This record gives sequence, C-alpha cells and structure tokens, in this order.
Amino acid sequence: MKFKLTLLFLFCISAIASAQNTDSLMLRKIYDEALVNGQCYQNLHYLCKNIGQRLSGSANAQKAVDWSKKLMETYGFDRVFLQPVMVTHWERGEKEVGKIINGKTEIPVAIAALGGSVATPKGGLSANIIEVRSLAELKDLGERVIKGKIVFFNRPFDPRFIETGSAYGTAGDQRFAGPAAAAKFGAVGVIVRSLTEALDNYPHTGTTQYDEGGIKIPAAAISTMAANKLSNMLRLKKLPLIKFYFKQSCQSMPDAPSFNVVGEIKGSENPGRFIIVGGHLDSWDLAEGAHDDGTGVMQSVEVLRILKAVGYHPKNSIRAVLYMDEESGGKGGAEYARLAKQNNEDHIAAIETDEGGFTPRGFSFVDASPAFLKGVNQSWKKLFEPYESDRLVAGGGGSDIEHLKDTQPSVKLIGFRPDSQRYFDIHHTPNDVFENVNKRELELGSASMASLIYLIDQYGLNFK
Repeated sequence: MKFKLTLLFLFCISAIASAQNTDSLMLRKIYDEALVNGQCYQNLHYLCKNIGQRLSGSANAQKAVDWSKKLMETYGFDRVFLQPVMVTHWERGEKEVGKIINGKTEIPVAIAALGGSVATPKGGLSANIIEVRSLAELKDLGERVIKGKIVFFNRPFDPRFIETGSAYGTAGDQRFAGPAAAAKFGAVGVIVRSLTEALDNYPHTGTTQYDEGGIKIPAAAISTMAANKLSNMLRLKKLPLIKFYFKQSCQSMPDAPSFNVVGEIKGSENPGRFIIVGGHLDSWDLAEGAHDDGTGVMQSVEVLRILKAVGYHPKNSIRAVLYMDEESGGKGGAEYARLAKQNNEDHIAAIETDEGGFTPRGFSFVDASPAFLKGVNQSWKKLFEPYESDRLVAGGGGSDIEHLKDTQPSVKLIGFRPDSQRYFDIHHTPNDVFENVNKRELELGSASMASLIYLIDQYGLNFK
C-alpha cells in the first residue's frame, strides 16, 4: 500500500512539474512575441499622432473608434464589433486665462478648466481668494468667510505613499467634490491644486461633479508651481490685497452617440464564457492621451494579437474591450456590463489597464481573500518572476470593469499594475504625449497581461 501511495505521489509531482514547464515555455513564447514582433508601440504612435486627443463625444473620439475597429479586423480576430452608447459631451472652448492680482500687479498663471465645469462670465471672474486644505476646513469656515470668494483648494500629494495612486486617492476629493461643496457656502469659483507630486507648470485637468440641482460655479486646476506661488503670496500679504482672476468658456452639451469597440477570439470549449482585458479609448483634450489611456487600449489589442500569433487556442473566449467615456462619466463601462447581462454572457475575469504604460510590476485582485492570494501566488508567482511582474496582491481593478460586479458577482476583477512613480507627473496634462512612452516597457506590459490571461484560461481562478 505504501508503495502504491509513493508511486501516486511521485506521479502527481511529475505531473505538476510537467505542467509548470509547459506554462513556463508558453510564457516565454508570449514575451518573445511581444518583444521581437510587437506592434503595440507603432499602433500607439498612430493613435497619438494621427488622431490625437479623444475627448468623449468629440469628432476625434469617433475617428479613434473607426480606426481601432479596422485595426482589430486586420488582425483577423474572430469577431470585431461596436457597442453603441450615449456618452458625456463637454467642450473646453478657448484656452483658459488665469492671473494672480496683487494690487496693480497681474501675474499670469497656468490653469485648465476641470472637466464638466461651467464657464466663467464672458469677461472672466475676479474675486478675493481664500485658501483651504480640505473639505472639512471649508465647512468649518462656512458661508460667513466663503461667500463671494474664490476658494483655492491647496492640499498637496502625500509623498509618504509608495504607490502614488494612494496619494491621488487621498488628495482627489478636492477636485471631484470641492467645487460643489464650495458652491453651497456661496463661493463664486474654485481653483484646485493639480493632483500630482511633480512641481511643474502643467495644470492637471480631470472631472468634477456638481450636485444634481445644485449651484454650479466655474472650477479650474492650477499648476503646482503657480499654486505654491499663490499660497506664499496669501501667507505674506494681507488677504484683501490678493485677488484671483480666471476666464474659461467651457460648456456641457447634450449626450452624444459613440461606441465601445470590442475584439474577440472565440473559445474552443466555452465560447459563452469570457475573459476580458481593456482600457478606455477616450482621453482628455490637453494632449494625445498617450499614457491615459492610449497605452491601455493598445496593450489590450496587442494581448489578443500575441495569443493569436503564438498559435494559442483558448478554451474560453478572450476579448479586448476599448471603453468610451471613462474620463467624463463612465458610461461605456456601464453599458458593456448591461449588455453582458442582457446577452447572458458569463465573465470569468476582467482585467483593466489604466495606470500608464510603465514597467509592469504585477496585478491586483479585487476582494481577494488571504486564501485566494496564497493560492494564486503559490501557483503563478514563480512563472512571473523571470519577467519581474510577480506582485500578485489585493487591490483595485478599475472604474470601467467595476460595473460588471453589479451584474455578475462571481467575476474576478483585476488591475494591471505598472510602476506608478511617473504616472501622475503626466496624467491629465499637456505632457501626456507619445514621446513619454517607452517602447520596451509598453511591450512588457502587453506580454504580462497576455500571460495572465493564458493562465486564467487554462486553470481558472478557483483559489480557495
């Protein structure tokens, strides 16, 4: 009996070793294809240089839809299709003007209207300015101090966070909710310190949200260098002497028709079960939307191209989903989830790549239990170690894929996690251009996501 058990044990060990060797060889093929024959970088160049900014609802966004659909068709994916969706349509208008007014002296500063903001009066807006560091401080000051003034939210990134997305998260409420909160206390406008640790003269835009039925006041981001200058002047001078002037002509339009773009390789065993990878095709309008999120959408297309090129035939269907409207309202992600439910599609996993095209570090798994993390690391960490993309941790997934959880609770949401140190230097700025993307880093990211999809397709995610 002991002899039989020993043989069985040795057989199991041999089988596991054989499977790991097969997986290791497949990952090597995937990385070789990405690094030797990769097309992600050249596709990103076309998206950035031939199309450019892709603000939701704009003509350029539609050009990106048409081109990316044709791109996936040229790769011979089993199915390429569009999902109609009505999206947010906001236009920036003329370039914004900002000035610090110190008596008779006017100091021009770099500002950019926040997405969704209303315009200033036609001739611009000038008022005394009050600096606050938080929404709580705003509330403490109240209407007596705030009314009639421009509120200057000046809470910087907390540099103690190693993962910079955490700093973005803790500083972000002043941009997301600050203008609506300030309006309740009678403020006439809002200026928000750009959400970055970088000290530069690039204003970082991004969306703000007004309360439904609430008062809407104009809101703009101010560059970090200008924010420091303004803060120092407010500290050194008597408050009534310092005013701020800004002018912007942005406006919100009726929702516009647009599309998600979807490419698919059909599964050989379970064509109705899906593993998806995606990013958002829309971008802000200050630059080319290279890292946010041109890299993500081109990596997603590249994942399918790589799997097809290495001759892999998946058991489950694999999709690349290029969502529309992530920056302005998230309507593309919501519509994808609605249609998935309507069509009775079973999603095993959804990966989102929306943190830039920097060096891959690993993946974060939403709602991952300790047992799940132990299982996934024991099974796959060593496979990713040679490629330095082996951090398999609990964490966020992404705003486009989170809608799937509402309709398919069993789906595993996964975030692609590249190195974060440079992302918020570029995020939502005029500096988000193709030249700031590294070819090799971009290709390594595509390979890491293709590798994870291969492993999920082979073994599932049933780590208990």
